Amino acid sequence: MKLTRDIHSLSTFKRDTAKLVRQMKKTKEPLVLTVNGKAELVVQDAASYQELLDAKDRIEAIDGIKRGLESMKRHRGQPAEEFFKEFFAEKGIPDHE
Repeated sequence: MKLTRDIHSLSTFKRDTAKLVRQMKKTKEPLVLTVNGKAELVVQDAASYQELLDAKDRIEAIDGIKRGLESMKRHRGQPAEEFFKEFFAEKGIPDHE
């Protein structure tokens, strides 16, 4: 992010919306919009926002896997076979081995 290029007042954004949207699509960088000189909003093109959401999902999945591995290292949890055997029995699901 370039401060001189990517921070604008809300008034400037309203006045130059088309130009700033083209800039976001070209640079794939968000804009920070200020109100009374204070950062208030972030505006981003949809494709870049989707990439951000996808990256967040990947990070959350990796964190979950890490927590699971750490739990197993501490001998917490149980093997999948045991879990599913208990789960099927609890739910009344026939076990088809």
